[in-house]
Amino acid sequence: MNRRIFTAALSALLLSGVSALAQPSTWTIDHNHSQVNFAIKHAMVSTVRGSLSGITGTVVWDDKDPSKSSVEATIDATTVSTNNDARDKHLKSPDFFGVEKYPTLTFKSTSVTSSGGKLQVVGDLTLAGVTKSVTLVVDGPTAPVKGQGGKLVTGFSATGTLKRSDFNFGSKFASTALGDDVQFTIDVEAGK
Repeated sequence: MNRRIFTAALSALLLSGVSALAQPSTWTIDHNHSQVNFAIKHAMVSTVRGSLSGITGTVVWDDKDPSKSSVEATIDATTVSTNNDARDKHLKSPDFFGVEKYPTLTFKSTSVTSSGGKLQVVGDLTLAGVTKSVTLVVDGPTAPVKGQGGKLVTGFSATGTLKRSDFNFGSKFASTALGDDVQFTIDVEAGK
């Protein structure tokens, strides 16, 4: 008898997790467990890697119709880190992020499509005062699980490439000194 109760309870728990994504739901990005990692070529011979943290925002997810889903996020530009203090200071200067004038980056989706088991999210990225469209290829969402405090959490991982020149970012530096393509990965944990 105890085994039947356990099986019924486990089934109910699993089904409640699945149903949490079966209807439109709003998820809040957890800034403590979300990050942007980026990579760019330096002098055409090496790759410099860095990260940005402090991501906040919301994800509205519609499992039945992903095209009705959306993302809005803000990223704290002052958190840029490449594990080199002098380079990080330069990245925060007006030559790049200009954090005194533009302390955040923002992203607002304009479309979400699903194809071949992956999501494609297109949206407007504002970087150092310039707004351009970027495309993200997204893995996820993961099946929700109970996190700390008992709230449901889910995760996404998005990848993309942007061109520095599109954003007039680091325009003092030729692509032979600093690559034009910036590859990035965004890992997000969100809860509700």
